[in-house]
Amino acid sequence: MTAAEPPTGGHPTGRDHRGGHVHDGVFASGHAHGTRPGEAEWDARYGENASGIWSGAPNHALVVEASALPPGRALDVGCGEGADAVWLARRGWEVVGLDPSGVALARARAVAEAAGVDVTCVHGELSGVETTLGTGEFDLVSAFYSTLFHDTDPLAALTRLVAPGGSLLVVHHADVDPERARAHGFDPAELLSPADVAAGVPEGWTVAVDERRARVIDGGAGAHHSDDLVVRVTRPA
Repeated sequence: MTAAEPPTGGHPTGRDHRGGHVHDGVFASGHAHGTRPGEAEWDARYGENASGIWSGAPNHALVVEASALPPGRALDVGCGEGADAVWLARRGWEVVGLDPSGVALARARAVAEAAGVDVTCVHGELSGVETTLGTGEFDLVSAFYSTLFHDTDPLAALTRLVAPGGSLLVVHHADVDPERARAHGFDPAELLSPADVAAGVPEGWTVAVDERRARVIDGGAGAHHSDDLVVRVTRPA
């Protein structure tokens, strides 16, 4: 259900990052609906390139937005190969990475271990994940380029995960080619967009950022996109 392009308030963790550890979360993974990409499809896509399909660098929009936030607990929805999660962990965040692809999570674990940081990897999809991770637990919930379908009510799921005073950061590519997207198993019109987030957050939430931005491109899949749509909303404390 989700897949992210890597690269992510509370208190610093105070961890010694010279020797990291990666924890495994337990969450049942869902499967694709119809022709939508699911666990098997994402595993196959990641498996096509043993060296990784993303750039290995954190997403620039994450760096910009999270740099202004005090470290706390973060959930990276569709963490992919882990670059965003590792970037956050290096800056004192307690990070959970969620992804339906076991292949991607294996790479995320390896990246975190090599960086000497702690990341909890959870194998599964967004739908129902609060039963495992808890509601209102995360000071930052980020979803970059994730395929979150409207019929699963992803905005409600995402906002339930955000702690009081916390932020939800949703980023998608601008000007997505519908034909190319459908060739990858989804229709952009069926997905949660940054505009949907800005317009649909619960009463009392604040839209802190709602912008179209030029991308800082580090290579990897998706490098052909030149602009991103960036929305960050905050829950009242």
